[in-house]
This record gives sequence, C-alpha cells and structure tokens, in this order.
Amino acid sequence: MTSNILLQRIHQHQHLRDLRNKFLRLHKVLLETERIAYEQVQGRVSSRELLQLVINHEQFAWLHRISELVVQIDEMLEADEPVSAENVENLIADARQLIVPSEVGNVFARKYYAALQREPDVILAHAEVSGLLASK
Repeated sequence: MTSNILLQRIHQHQHLRDLRNKFLRLHKVLLETERIAYEQVQGRVSSRELLQLVINHEQFAWLHRISELVVQIDEMLEADEPVSAENVENLIADARQLIVPSEVGNVFARKYYAALQREPDVILAHAEVSGLLASK
C-alpha cells in the first residue's frame, strides 16, 4: 500500500469520525428540544422514561433518521475492509439530503425546519454539520 493511499484512508476515517460526532451533537440538541416539548404537555420524565419515549413514541420517531445515519457511519468506521470512496460519497450525499429543512417536505424535513425556527442550539449544530458536509 502506498503512503498516498494510506493518507487518503486516514483522512477519510477522520472525516467520518468528525461527521459522526457532529451528527451526534445535532441529535442530542434535537432530542433535548423534543424532550422539552414533550414535558411541557406531559410533565417531567426520567432518563429511563426518555429512552423508552425515544425508542417507542411517535413524537420522537423522526429522530431515528439521524440515529440510523450514525449507525451507518459506525459500521463504516468499524469495517474490517477499507470503505470505498463511492460508499463514503453516497453516505455524505444522503447526509446532505437529510438535513434539508422544509415547511412542506417529509416528516423529518418539517420537524427539522420547526426545530431550526425555535432553537438557536439547533441552528449552531446544523451549521457545524453543514460546514463539515460542505468541506467534502
């Protein structure tokens, strides 16, 4: 393996780790906004109750799209064989498409749009993810 190929793989791996971390931060911020909205109607929930809500409750279901993307990244990072550039490019394209907010789009796009409108921390996390996606 040439040093150039090795450097490319190292950069690719680092980019995937950075992307994973940015999406985890975005997920955390979005989860917190959903938790607050839920608690305003239903009352406070414990960490254990929140976990069950995230897994099973309709209000939190839209966040599964980000969880699934993070799992895809984890699988790429843990793969025994090198990940093809095409697979990374496809994942990045999917990630870019996922974080497009819209008032009239699919459920994720609409809820993401609403979260961006009401929470500055979501805007900051979105900017971090967008910036990283734009760099590739």
